[in-house]
Amino acid sequence: MRIQLSDHFTYRRLLRFVLPSVIMMICTSLYSIVDGFFVANYAGTTPFAAVNLTMPLLMGMGTVGFMIGTGGSAIVAKALGEGKKHLANQYFTMLIYVSVIISLILTVIGLIFIRPISVALGAEGDLVDYCVIYGRILISAQTFFILQNIFQSFFIAAEKPDLSLKISVLSGVTNIVFDYLFIAVFHWGIAGAAIATAMGQMAGGLIPVIYFSRKNKSLLQFTKTKYNHRVFLQTCFNGSSELMTNISSSLVNVLYNYQLIKIAGENGIAAYGVIMYANFVFAAIFIGYSLGSGPVISYHYGAGNHKELKSLFKKSLVLIGISGGILTLSAEILSMPLTYIFVGYDQELFTMTYKGFRLYAIFFLMCGFNIWGSAFFTALNNGLVSAAIAFLRTLVFQIGAVLILPAILGLNGIWLAVVAAEIMALTVTISFFIGQRNKYHYT
Repeated sequence: MRIQLSDHFTYRRLLRFVLPSVIMMICTSLYSIVDGFFVANYAGTTPFAAVNLTMPLLMGMGTVGFMIGTGGSAIVAKALGEGKKHLANQYFTMLIYVSVIISLILTVIGLIFIRPISVALGAEGDLVDYCVIYGRILISAQTFFILQNIFQSFFIAAEKPDLSLKISVLSGVTNIVFDYLFIAVFHWGIAGAAIATAMGQMAGGLIPVIYFSRKNKSLLQFTKTKYNHRVFLQTCFNGSSELMTNISSSLVNVLYNYQLIKIAGENGIAAYGVIMYANFVFAAIFIGYSLGSGPVISYHYGAGNHKELKSLFKKSLVLIGISGGILTLSAEILSMPLTYIFVGYDQELFTMTYKGFRLYAIFFLMCGFNIWGSAFFTALNNGLVSAAIAFLRTLVFQIGAVLILPAILGLNGIWLAVVAAEIMALTVTISFFIGQRNKYHYT
């Protein structure tokens, strides 16, 4: 049975609607994980470190897609809730056109400056060359990656989360198959990993363009449009929290790598990379839920349905709390086998990664509330509150923690820095939930 944005959402209906988005985000997170697995096991520690060192830059460039996707889908879903379907399609089309232009500009800049950026990130010797090879190939595919990130949100607003899931699975399978072929069979090393990932991103970015260019059964379709400065700025403002989250994460990852290379060398970067892979998958569950529930919240906010907003708010907090407990327990239990899969070939690296994983896992208990809290205010078209939560959580608190705690606790301080930052962010999120409740009537 088709689930519509205008429906009343029980727990079962809500889970069914957001599940494709959750699985979709997990599939998206597999890009770097699959690359890391094959590179670590078939190419060696230095190429593996290059993948981890370059990834923050590539993800930082791709944040444009998250910003326009989440911010734009909130505007489009609100317009649909107000009964303005034609206007929603104009906004949608315009935002895709602008995104392509922005992505091409970023691609040119990235290709020109990838080598000095790699050096600035701390790469030396052979590590620089590996970073340049991996970076140039994936920067060339940035337009497809940005479009893929954008369409993840718009498919949900179009009431087609299942189609988005199918495309993401296809994209992920493409990446995995060609990773194995290019790295394990053809022995192309880090270049093979980059090419395989780029091919997966091409599938994820091009197929939605074809779908929305034709007549379809969704709420959205490309149509004649013109540039709307106000809507674009509002999109950027709404999605600024997602932009801030991803850019901040990239910057913080750079700082983590800098601290780790001082304390533990290349092994420290490799260990952090393995822990980040688990973080990608586990956090993807909360991000996917936020993406899936966002357009529903925006729709009912636009329709003035306060009763449904209250129901969605309550149910979301319950689901996130239960999920956080399960994920934290799972991370603690699975820390040893997951670590062994990636770095079982090196006992010293295995021990370092396993201990770090156990400490870092506490983070999953709280991060869901902060991730969804920021997305919740984006869905309500309150970019300021959303950005404030994201800015404090992903940048201010984490930078402070990663600079201070290692000086006190050494290497353990790096693993616990994210936990400390998340605790501080949770107090901010709760304060905004309480402070904004009368304005939006969700309690």
